Amino acid sequence: MMMQPSVAIVILNWNGKKYLEAFLPFLFATTYPRYRVIVADNGSADDSVSFLQEAYPSIEIIRLDDNYGFAKGYNLALQQVEADYYILLNSDVKVSAGWIEPIISLLEQDKQIAACQPKLLSYHHPRHFEYAGGAGGWLDYYGYPFAMGRVFDISEEDTGQYDQSQPIFWASGAALCIRASVFHEAGGFDDYFFAHQEEIDLCWRIQLLGYKIYSCPSSLVYHVGGGTLPKGNSLKTYLNFRNNNIMIYKNMYGWRKLYVLTVRAMLDAVSAFKSLLKGDGGYFVAVFSAHLSFIKWIVVDQKKSVFPKNKRAFLYGYLKKNVAWAHFVEGKKKFSELVGDK
Repeated sequence: MMMQPSVAIVILNWNGKKYLEAFLPFLFATTYPRYRVIVADNGSADDSVSFLQEAYPSIEIIRLDDNYGFAKGYNLALQQVEADYYILLNSDVKVSAGWIEPIISLLEQDKQIAACQPKLLSYHHPRHFEYAGGAGGWLDYYGYPFAMGRVFDISEEDTGQYDQSQPIFWASGAALCIRASVFHEAGGFDDYFFAHQEEIDLCWRIQLLGYKIYSCPSSLVYHVGGGTLPKGNSLKTYLNFRNNNIMIYKNMYGWRKLYVLTVRAMLDAVSAFKSLLKGDGGYFVAVFSAHLSFIKWIVVDQKKSVFPKNKRAFLYGYLKKNVAWAHFVEGKKKFSELVGDK
């Protein structure tokens, strides 16, 4: 009998003791035979580490001396972890029984699949898909991310409509399984992103290397979401807009990149002024600050980022439409409505 691949479940923690207390018992009910749990602590100010040492002495702890964000925090931690597969798991995720086996089975069947994600349902509304990735992430022509089961702020009820494993554009960082070798081959996350959309950028670069990203809906987890930066937070808005523009600049090429960035600048301005008219000055400032930072990145900070090693490859989960127009103007609210006539 062949030995099962080794799996390192790595949780990046920042002041998340309440989630560790709530969800680690479910994690340790995992039935996969070759896994270990590692918590990389991102300079927490609460007593997360002492709690882990007392309650879960078997957990390996990597102590980082500061809050390096999702991207650099994981990069620093994974430099110290050896395994066949990494599973990057948010501390606010409740796993279900037998969640690892279908993921590893899928990846072992096709060596071109570099990463995949389970089906993400909402912890608070378990019949609905969760915002952070639903049943698998897609990207539209203008760089807007959406997912099977979630389009902008609308999450669908899970009725089994996305229960077939299939190629996607990006896998959610809330519960991401990735071949360790490919993670390092692609250069890991882009430290410059700090947090938000770093997994989309990584999956884009991985696809450009010729690999595939997949959904694995037979694996099921429940995500709380918004535990670090809640929805509506100005820093979250800033990071999403800045990182999205940087991601487009890095991974697109030629006239298409110029065209998409020009259109996005106009669309982002419309979004910002619309929010200002509604009295949300914080959103307005965050969007324009993000674009100023994007310009600074182009002029000064590009050398700090990780660029793709190749820019031409077939991209799965890529929709050659404007999702914002289809959603806000045409009123399409479900993933199936957006891609049905792709």
